[in-house]
Parts: sequence; C-alpha cells; structure tokens
Amino acid sequence: MRLVIADDSLLVREGIRNVLEGESEIEIVAVCEDRDSLLAAVDKTVPDIVLTDVRMPPTHRDEGIAVASRLRRTHPQIGVIILSQYEEPGYVAALLEQGSARRGYLLKDRLSDRTQLIAAISEVGRGGSIIDPKVVEALAAARGWKERSPLDVLTPREREILAEVAAGKSNAAIAEDLVITKRAVEHHISAIFAKLDLPSETVVSRRVTATLMFLADGDGSSRPDA
Repeated sequence: MRLVIADDSLLVREGIRNVLEGESEIEIVAVCEDRDSLLAAVDKTVPDIVLTDVRMPPTHRDEGIAVASRLRRTHPQIGVIILSQYEEPGYVAALLEQGSARRGYLLKDRLSDRTQLIAAISEVGRGGSIIDPKVVEALAAARGWKERSPLDVLTPREREILAEVAAGKSNAAIAEDLVITKRAVEHHISAIFAKLDLPSETVVSRRVTATLMFLADGDGSSRPDA
C-alpha cells in the first residue's frame, strides 16, 4: 500500500516513518507538513492511504477532516486515517458524515505501537473502518451507555439496516439493496433511533452516532487493540 503522511510536527512525521520503516507491504510515497502540500502530494502520487493530523496549517482547526471530505468526492478509493490527540466524538462525526468506508480515527498514543498502526492501515486499505476505542468510550460516557451493548435491543433486520447506514448508504440505496420500500427503511431507521435513545437534538447526528455504536459493537475490525 502506498502511503502519504501529513503532520505539522517533524517529530511525529519522523516517528511514523520510523515505526513503518521496513514494512514490506507499505511504501511511504510522500511526507507533508500542511494541508496544501498534502493535497499536492495526493494529486501527484495517488496513494492508497493518507495518514494525516486532524489539525495542521494553515488554520490549525480541522484540516485533516476537510481533506478527508474532499477526497471522498475527488478520490473515493483513497483511505484516510485521522491522527489526533483529541477524544472528540464531534471530529469523528464529521469524518463519518459521508460514510465510514475507508475511514479511520486514531489517537496519537497509538503511533508507538507498530502492530496496531499497521493493522489500522491494513483495515482501512481493505475498505474497512477504524475508530479508536477511547473515542467510542468518550461517546459512550457522554450518552450513559451501560456495559452491555446498546444494540442488543435491535431486531436482526434493524441490525442489517444499521450496517447499511454505517456504510454511508442513503435510505433509497438501502431500500434497493434489501429489496424493500424506502418507506420501510425510514420506519426501521426511526425505530433504531428510538431504541438507541438518539434524540433529534443530539449534537452528534443520530445517523453518525448510530454508526459509531455499530462500529464499536462489531467483530473487532473497528478496534485497533482487538
């Protein structure tokens, strides 16, 4: 897999390079320090994966998230893993707004673990998703989830539809894939939101929150330390 690294910290950039050095299945094709150089590198090299800081020049706000959103439109085949020191569900919500496929969000303290970092890169490269467990825990704490899975209350059909939602599909696309009416999909999704106690006024959108819950409850592919 061809990889582009972007972070405004030289220490972080070189740290990632050193962690991944010698990995036969990963080729680092560019190392960047800001948004503009990252976008230029993507256009020039067309990598398989972008590993980027969430905040970089020029504004130090949400450049990594903005790049991920842009690449969803311009290079949908490129996976993006956001690196952050913030356990902030709002960042994850923005990252997954257009679907969870080929997207990841890892806290920077994962970077010292070669096995976890390579596993995350591989999973996103295969089209999957990686959400740092600490971020999911932060969301769970904010919503008061119990130890048992919140998804236990869903029917098999509702779980199936939630999986489609987590993949970023529209209601119409879900209806087509499952050979049911769009109205039926809307009914099921409303039931899912109600059962998961996701009120319409939640700061993190209900669709993205449900996606996070689904990823956290999966077979382990969404958890770097699984």
